[in-house]
Amino acid sequence: MTPFPPPGPRLLGPLLAQLRLARGWSQQRIAAELCAASGVPTLTRHEVSRWERQLRLPGDFWLGWLTVVLDVPGGLLADAAARSRRWGAPAGAVGGPRSRSRAALLTLAHRWLADPTGDLLGGPPWRPLPVSADPDPGGTGLRSGPVRPVAEELAELRRWDDLSGGADLAGHGRRRLRRTARAFTDAGPDERRRLLPVLAEAAQLSGWLSADAGDPAGGLDAYRLALRAAGAAGDRALGGHVLGSASHLLAGLGDVDGALTLARTGYAGSRGAASPGLRALLLHRVALAAALGGRRRAARQALTAAGRLTGPDPGREPAWLYWLDDAELAAMTGRTLVALDRPGPAVPLLDPVARGRGRPRRAAVYGGWLARGLLQLGEVEQACAVAGEALLDAVRSGSPRAAGQLTDVRRRLAAHHDEPAVRRYAAQLTAAGPWLPVGAGRPTRRRGPGRTPRAARRPGDTTRPPGTG
Repeated sequence: MTPFPPPGPRLLGPLLAQLRLARGWSQQRIAAELCAASGVPTLTRHEVSRWERQLRLPGDFWLGWLTVVLDVPGGLLADAAARSRRWGAPAGAVGGPRSRSRAALLTLAHRWLADPTGDLLGGPPWRPLPVSADPDPGGTGLRSGPVRPVAEELAELRRWDDLSGGADLAGHGRRRLRRTARAFTDAGPDERRRLLPVLAEAAQLSGWLSADAGDPAGGLDAYRLALRAAGAAGDRALGGHVLGSASHLLAGLGDVDGALTLARTGYAGSRGAASPGLRALLLHRVALAAALGGRRRAARQALTAAGRLTGPDPGREPAWLYWLDDAELAAMTGRTLVALDRPGPAVPLLDPVARGRGRPRRAAVYGGWLARGLLQLGEVEQACAVAGEALLDAVRSGSPRAAGQLTDVRRRLAAHHDEPAVRRYAAQLTAAGPWLPVGAGRPTRRRGPGRTPRAARRPGDTTRPPGTG
């Protein structure tokens, strides 16, 4: 049987290409194998190329024969196809929103690397952003009236991101970004210079929250604005962080080539200006993308370089990197080691963060990686226990990205379906389904049986505890 791809959510196009290359087949060869197996002689390599580039998605007929020809579990390709449809337009589709957003960001990243403090697009980066049909949902004072300083609101929203996920917060991030962009447009030249870094931070945070809510095109568009503003502000460190965040988004979608390009560009362009913590973070972005893409040597080199750094320096780190600590960096190392099939040293690095409390999304994300590492070690019962805790944290966090981390665990557990622990976890997953967050870019959650809809809590609501930092 063809080896499984690296862990993590995969889109169908990259997955098909990887499975084909693992067999050493050309597109012509796989087309011939499909024709021979199905008895349909009309399939060509051009159609296979369209599938891999996601200009088209194969229907159920060809998905079934791809499963036979590639000798993979039936659910593997079906899940990848469903994920590709869920993200909207195929990744390579002409005119697809995510394709355009990805291409525009990659182009801008290359220009930023050539001149990280230059005028990236030959014009101001403060064009007004699209405003929803309701310009002031919830009476947030976007258009008029006194409001708290935007920088303080962004700091508060970042702290709320510790406790809640993009499904609840993405709308708040977009509104903060629109407010900042509008203030920037209305300001004079001196005020604009002071607001540029705030605009860049607002766009980076909005991109992060949109990505966490399952809106990759919205996240990539916000990151592009953030990179333009960071360049205009002369903030090379923030520009590197923006590209690192975008790399993380693409890695989660299975676009490992794009992820590696953005991570390397961010590190190269900001290395001289970055704090120790930011340099380590960007090296970890490089390592993960390389590991997921099967580039083991590049991943090990990036991990080694990150390990030589002293870690975050509280006196030198930017305010927007407050969340990065030694435990997080250790867990990032563990995650990459799992992707490299080295679970032995990975498990003790992941365990403290996966079992920690106070940041449910972080615990859910790294809990998924810890469960994969335990499965690689053959510890099925322990993996199920960890996956169960991660599932509860995913529900608590309201993060579609966190919930998505458990997809690969569920698939891998299928090989052990007769074991009692696996059956218990499957029952737990079914029971939790109605409460898992919906990842369609909407700031809402699925309703459980007998529950009524509720509005997402706004940052600053005193009915929930303050951020832990």
